[in-house]
Amino acid sequence: MTNALILIVEDEPEIAEILETYFAREGFRVICAGDGPTGLAHHQRLRPDLVVLDIKLPGQDGYEVLAAIRRRGETPVIMVTALAEDLDKLQALRIGADDYVVKPFNPLEVVARARAVLRRTLGRGPETLLRFGPLTVDPQAHRATVETGRGPVPLDLTPTEFRILSHMAGAPGRAFARADLVDACLPEGEALDRTVDSHVSNLRRKLAAAGADGMLTGVRGVGYRLETLDAP
Repeated sequence: MTNALILIVEDEPEIAEILETYFAREGFRVICAGDGPTGLAHHQRLRPDLVVLDIKLPGQDGYEVLAAIRRRGETPVIMVTALAEDLDKLQALRIGADDYVVKPFNPLEVVARARAVLRRTLGRGPETLLRFGPLTVDPQAHRATVETGRGPVPLDLTPTEFRILSHMAGAPGRAFARADLVDACLPEGEALDRTVDSHVSNLRRKLAAAGADGMLTGVRGVGYRLETLDAP
């Protein structure tokens, strides 16, 4: 993990230099970009293991860069910004951010969060398919499908949505408290109950669109669980 390549996309040279220094001290390889287009070019060419991405960038903001990265694949992304409003955090998480750090920050905290994200994404061993009713989750390929009369329908999930679905599919029928889902699937730091609700709401909508309406249900006073549905 310490040899992982970190791409820092930050338009303030002082902040970029501080982050680069701290990551390098911990044994990471680092590449920096001062704007969105350059960051995306580095991402396309170098395929970093993790991106540290500022939101307020010249020309192309961090949300746009994050969306472009998500269209390309599942590279982990930590958003770094001066914006501290809950709605800004939710927006980043909805698009597919893996974590969120607010300026001013302790660079050691950013490195620690990067390690935690990399453990989740790089440190997994071989995993078998998870099947529950019409749902199949492949943790290794990061793919989930719903079986229908027309064949399997793929689910287009953000990394956080996939982690939640995979975690719940590993124990189908169990009622998961929001705190369980935060600990297992959401970034370290300031995760909110309504952040979980937002991800679950998106998951419900996508499952319903794929033909598995009612599979992900709420449990009053507890949280959420996957319900059995008969495959078509």
